[in-house]
Amino acid sequence: MFNNLSEKLDKAFHVLKGHGSITEINVAETLKEVRRALLDADVNFKIAKSFTSRVKEKAMGQDVLTTLNPGQLMVKIVKDELTELMGGDSVGINLKGTPTVILMSGLQGSGKTTFSGKLANYLKNKKTRQVLLVGCDVYRPAAINQLKVVGDQIGIEVYAEEGNMNPVEIAQNAVQYAKDNGKNVVIIDTAGRLAVDQQMMDEISNIHKAVAPQETLFVVDSMTGQDAVNTAKSFNDVLNFDGVVLTKLDGDTRGGAALSIKSVVNKPIKFIGTGEKMEAIDVFHPDRMAERILGMGDVVSLVERAQEQYDEEEARKIQKKIAKNQFGFDDFLKQIHQIKKMGNMKDLIGMIPGAGKMMKDVDIDDDAFKGIEAIIHSMTPAERSQPSIINASRKKRIAKGSGTNVQEVNQLMKQFDQMSKMMKMMQGGGGKKMMQMMEGMRS
Repeated sequence: MFNNLSEKLDKAFHVLKGHGSITEINVAETLKEVRRALLDADVNFKIAKSFTSRVKEKAMGQDVLTTLNPGQLMVKIVKDELTELMGGDSVGINLKGTPTVILMSGLQGSGKTTFSGKLANYLKNKKTRQVLLVGCDVYRPAAINQLKVVGDQIGIEVYAEEGNMNPVEIAQNAVQYAKDNGKNVVIIDTAGRLAVDQQMMDEISNIHKAVAPQETLFVVDSMTGQDAVNTAKSFNDVLNFDGVVLTKLDGDTRGGAALSIKSVVNKPIKFIGTGEKMEAIDVFHPDRMAERILGMGDVVSLVERAQEQYDEEEARKIQKKIAKNQFGFDDFLKQIHQIKKMGNMKDLIGMIPGAGKMMKDVDIDDDAFKGIEAIIHSMTPAERSQPSIINASRKKRIAKGSGTNVQEVNQLMKQFDQMSKMMKMMQGGGGKKMMQMMEGMRS
């Protein structure tokens, strides 16, 4: 996420390394590189210029604080300005209304239909809402079928009217259906086009007038940079939408859309899509995104994702098993599934401070656990519950069954044994000792 921008900003701050104070000369050199990094990220020239001017104004005349060097002080100023550029505070979704009507808009290919499903899944699980998805894209072949597949995947009903080519009528009927059937959120997936045209604008404007949505969201493919920002402006002139959704942030995103869109349309980014899975949706936090862009990680979001998957009852069972030396491969498999639900691995690693920079050239497969899962699934129930019975002949059979080799099985067994010992140590009061050892390694 924003790897190229992060790398170039990091190089810009190196200009100040070794300096004892901030001067007009070293600030000018740093900000020249910062502006170049923003322009390379497809940020509008006027926005990039205005941004660096504000940073310069704040940086000049400031003495180096006791705990900071000039480079660190500049990073802090840039972080604060990036946060403001992207909106300052996170803005929630408006769920008032009976039912709440959410209108999705955007160009074809922006990920609008998939995101409609993600949002429905988010509202169902996080906000305990009864959601109805509505298919109003009556032009694109298989668009409604795609929405139905998404709906089946997340267990949410999809309203559609086969043969009806009037999207305004479909939207109105869907809202009435929701009222009659106890649905308190209606998400309307509208038609998109390959480019902005008058017919599309008239149609979505008519739907907007007919159903009076509490939320109108504009979905942007974050990989399209300034084009996305220009399209957002065109839509906002007609719809006056409430917020922006950035999709495909897990791809090769330059960052221009995320950094520019708030300045151009003066509307907050409300959500981001970070992968293909239905759970890959996050509320947008400008401060956390600024930290990630600057290589500081995002520990808060990482902890939040972990807490979402945390099952207290399951944790108590595992604690008892660890205490009795009964922690087996079935339990290990459950832990892997919980980690996988948190999101794609590269995104998770990017949330750890410093790790994103270290792993920038490493290709992390989302199926990183595939080999481990295959080995565990090739074990018998007895072997999974009692790993100690796995001898040489059993390892050969497991390797053959999982399409791996004995060396890989041995490696997994060794890692599992080390993890089991560490978990036992943590539970037995060794956690404090471990923390002291880690502190000693830092100093």
